[in-house]
Amino acid sequence: MLNALGSSQIDAREIFKKIQAGNNDFTLLDVRTPGEYSREKIAGSINLPVDLVAEQIETVIPNKNATVYVYCLSGSRSVEAVVVMRGMGYKKVFNMVSGLLAWRVYKLPLEK
Repeated sequence: MLNALGSSQIDAREIFKKIQAGNNDFTLLDVRTPGEYSREKIAGSINLPVDLVAEQIETVIPNKNATVYVYCLSGSRSVEAVVVMRGMGYKKVFNMVSGLLAWRVYKLPLEK
């Protein structure tokens, strides 16, 4: 399924560079459970569990032309969310490859 996304993916380091540069023209969407999100998250992200994306994403992110980077723990739930959002007409939605596992490997900062 990851391959089906093709260019709809982004590396954790690229997102971190944008954050460091003060680039705030994107939304960082965490699709893990509220419990997972409360333990650790990427600063500035918003939480919408993957099972609620289809019914609530248009309320959370109404602009379908907005750039959205989606992540979870490993990248599987975020792929699912990206597929759903693209099916709903979101044009610039990207999966963060390997999710928080990659973020941790690169030793990027997390908020508790």
